[in-house]
Amino acid sequence: MELRIFTEPQQGASYDTLLAVAKATEDLGFDAFFRSDHYVAMGDADGLPGPTDAWLTLAALARETQRIRLGTLVTAATFRLPGPLAIQVAQVDQMSGGRVELGLGSGWFAEEHAAYGIPFPADKFARFEEQLAIITGLWSTKPGDTFDFDGQYYQLSNSPALPKPVQDPIPVLIGGHGATRTPRLAAQYATEFNMPFASIEDNAAQFGRVRAAAQARGRNPDDLVYSSALVACVGANDAEVARRAAAIGREVDELKSNGLAGSPAEVVDKIGRYAEIGTQRIYLQILDLSDLDHLELIADQVQAKL
Repeated sequence: MELRIFTEPQQGASYDTLLAVAKATEDLGFDAFFRSDHYVAMGDADGLPGPTDAWLTLAALARETQRIRLGTLVTAATFRLPGPLAIQVAQVDQMSGGRVELGLGSGWFAEEHAAYGIPFPADKFARFEEQLAIITGLWSTKPGDTFDFDGQYYQLSNSPALPKPVQDPIPVLIGGHGATRTPRLAAQYATEFNMPFASIEDNAAQFGRVRAAAQARGRNPDDLVYSSALVACVGANDAEVARRAAAIGREVDELKSNGLAGSPAEVVDKIGRYAEIGTQRIYLQILDLSDLDHLELIADQVQAKL
């Protein structure tokens, strides 16, 4: 089981804070540092000092780290045009020496679009599907050839399809709870399917749908990585768990039901139950980015026991 660190900087984090977490992620032996791609805080958070752009952040971290994978969970297709996004991600892949992964979704948070003047179309999923075709098409076009695309929403003509990423291909992550279209797109385009913030039973059901969709396309379902994203709140004792839960504005019982919370032994046990239904990788949502001792505890007492 691989453990990856997943951050939500829109809730309030500077680049320096994210750099500290990324360096701890690398030093403590975790597999990857991922971040959300949002511009407005959610819930009661004030979001100070303000949002950081996901791909600017990852470009900087690409030069400040050596080993860990870097990616988004997930970039909204509504935020960027597909051609420039393909350029951005390929460039960060070059800057990192081939350590980038692109999580891409259709976009959903209307308030942040309104706050920063980003169009929020009604037909987001159809645009998302075209973006996947364009981005993967640009990357896979052979050097010297050109790429054309004539879609309902995007048209590309005689594109040089440059720059090329280091990886061939860059891993593409698609996730979500949708029962039909999401599994179909994952089967067609994804390297990894991620089920965010869901029960063991719901993970198992959605993994089954993705596997069936892959098989229907003539693709080996085992070609995909199956992952889960869960909030983490681990403590050496009950008091420490309660303190960490309070720091992120959550209740211990709720976290134990919906995430990975409690003692290291409790968390190792629950991770084992996710592994039994096919989860190969877990993204640990870390909400208090000032608490690096939390990461150290997870590395020493959870990751080391898996």
